[in-house]
Amino acid sequence: MAYPHAASTLLTAPHPNLRRIDLQDLRAALKQGMDDFGAMPTHVLFLIAIYPVAGVLIAAATFEGRLIPILFPLASGFALIGPFAAITLYELSRRRELGLDTSWVKAFTPLTNRSAKAIGMVGAVLLILFVAWIISAMGLYWALFGETRFASMFALAQEVVTTPRGWALIVAGNLVGAAFSLLALAISAVTFPLIIDRGADAATAMETSLALVRENPRTMLVWGLTIVGLLVVGMLPLFIGLALVLPILGHATWHLYRRAVLP
Repeated sequence: MAYPHAASTLLTAPHPNLRRIDLQDLRAALKQGMDDFGAMPTHVLFLIAIYPVAGVLIAAATFEGRLIPILFPLASGFALIGPFAAITLYELSRRRELGLDTSWVKAFTPLTNRSAKAIGMVGAVLLILFVAWIISAMGLYWALFGETRFASMFALAQEVVTTPRGWALIVAGNLVGAAFSLLALAISAVTFPLIIDRGADAATAMETSLALVRENPRTMLVWGLTIVGLLVVGMLPLFIGLALVLPILGHATWHLYRRAVLP
């Protein structure tokens, strides 16, 4: 059962009151996300088709350009900008909830109305995080491996898992990546749904998301790990699995927002 809870603020702009959420809320949100995906599969698959295609193209370009070490940072960095990529999915869930038209054309409404500016501002913040992650990851690689080039991904993987500098890259890279992921989660957990649903400004929406994570640290950590785990599974078959994982996570995020933020 959820209980009303007014969280403290970090910014001067007041944010909506929040409910405490638990693992039961996460399970329910995921179930509702799957229900939405089942009801709107054609629209969702069309909307996110570019996502796995982009992943395959990035992978191909990376191998062709002998920039194999950047492939993992690029792939894992999708988790940082995923909330922005799922904007159309939040809108579809909102429209289905209200009994409105859920055709794919309507899914782009948030990008053309009063919410567009706030969405763009938060999207820019996530993009900055993505670029900072890529720079950090490559800086770490260069610090450990210098200008070393590998003939294939297999050769790089073998070096990473069998040498001390490779182990250092795994440990340090995962720690840095976790820090970026937690920051992105705190900034965007319910930010875009709040903007789309209530027309909130970017600062208020991000503060609400930060407050939610601050007041529910364990639950939101589990949510973040769930997102990362599902994204990893979706990326394994050449990113094609994201066509299933992304819509479910996008719709589930909308329903988690509904559970967490008081009307």
